Amino acid sequence: MAAPKKKKTTGTKTKSNLKKLDYRPNPTHTISPFLMFNANIEEVAKFYASVFKKSKIVTANPMQGEFILNGQKFKAYNGGPEFKFSWGVSFMISVETQKEVDYYWNALLANGGKESMCGWLQDQFGMHWQVTPNILLKLISHKDPIKVERATQAMLKMRKIDIAALKEAVS
Repeated sequence: MAAPKKKKTTGTKTKSNLKKLDYRPNPTHTISPFLMFNANIEEVAKFYASVFKKSKIVTANPMQGEFILNGQKFKAYNGGPEFKFSWGVSFMISVETQKEVDYYWNALLANGGKESMCGWLQDQFGMHWQVTPNILLKLISHKDPIKVERATQAMLKMRKIDIAALKEAVS
């Protein structure tokens, strides 16, 4: 009886000598957010493309569009006033520095966005976002329960996340 054949993978070797797989989406199996706005989609696409540096508008007109923000493809449609977003679905932006937190926070609040608590906000089109520094995720999942509690309590008092205040809370 022959040994089972190993599946071939594509990729490059990493320092740890493990294979890093290249991601190649199968067009029939991808999942893309399809967003129903009550807004001119051309304006929506232009706004988001101005916020996210690695973006591209694939196509956009007042009724529908497709755009890519930081590598994530979005499809959008102007569905009219009956379509509203809720806090139940949001997009999290993972960042490293306070400068990045400040940049995304201010850019997404421009033109009538609304602040919320714990790093959440709603932009001018009603979309909900979380501007989340990676250190926050590390601290609230830390192995030390005292650090978890201190980081969580500090976060619960914040609107925009303050990295220095988080670090101070757990020190």
